[in-house]
Amino acid sequence: MKVFCHHIYEYKKGLRNLILHTMATKDVNQAIKKLEANGIDYLIQPVTSQKVNVFFGAAECVAVIKCFCHKRLNELSPEEDFILGTLLGYNQVIQCSRYLKKKEEASGYREAS
Repeated sequence: MKVFCHHIYEYKKGLRNLILHTMATKDVNQAIKKLEANGIDYLIQPVTSQKVNVFFGAAECVAVIKCFCHKRLNELSPEEDFILGTLLGYNQVIQCSRYLKKKEEASGYREAS
């Protein structure tokens, strides 16, 4: 829970707009209480019977995630994966390379040289 609380701190300080935190299922109720006490929007996504993903942050970002995170993260389309990575603040150039690679794998698309 220390890392989770640090993520809340980072969000409240404006360092991140969206956070993805994977935690033990047994801790999710405590996490929800903390998020609700701080007025932070969130989405809980089961991963396994013992783990969940907790997305939380700006309401607009969580709303976008709710549009496509009803499936497992490894099942996201290249576009959904790109949006998620960008919202999480991952390096934009790396996200572009990842997108192009996934797009190529999915449809045979080739990046122009």
